[in-house]
Amino acid sequence: MPIRDSALTETQQEAKTHAIVSYVFMVLGLITGIFWLVGAIWAMVKKSDARGTPFEDHYSNIIKTFWVGLVVTIISIPLAVALIGYLTLLTVWIWSIYRIVKGVARLSANQPYYR
Repeated sequence: MPIRDSALTETQQEAKTHAIVSYVFMVLGLITGIFWLVGAIWAMVKKSDARGTPFEDHYSNIIKTFWVGLVVTIISIPLAVALIGYLTLLTVWIWSIYRIVKGVARLSANQPYYR
């Protein structure tokens, strides 16, 4: 059941705000790349502050999305010579967009990412 914003504690509100910042950086990173790293680092640094809040798993989502995206991208670059790399890059990009949109939607409803 979603929590109303007025019912959030100060710690919960801060955890939500920092998750929003991370998601915004991740969205910008889809276009520029460097912000992808900034969003992941922001989530890694702020994750401990969100411990015990309903928003803690949003940080795990952001970090996992970053690492999977990075690994698949690194693998895909040499595979681009065989053209399959472009398909894997497109796939991981779409997968990342899905995870970010789902995260923002659940965060805006004050719900955890996983359920």
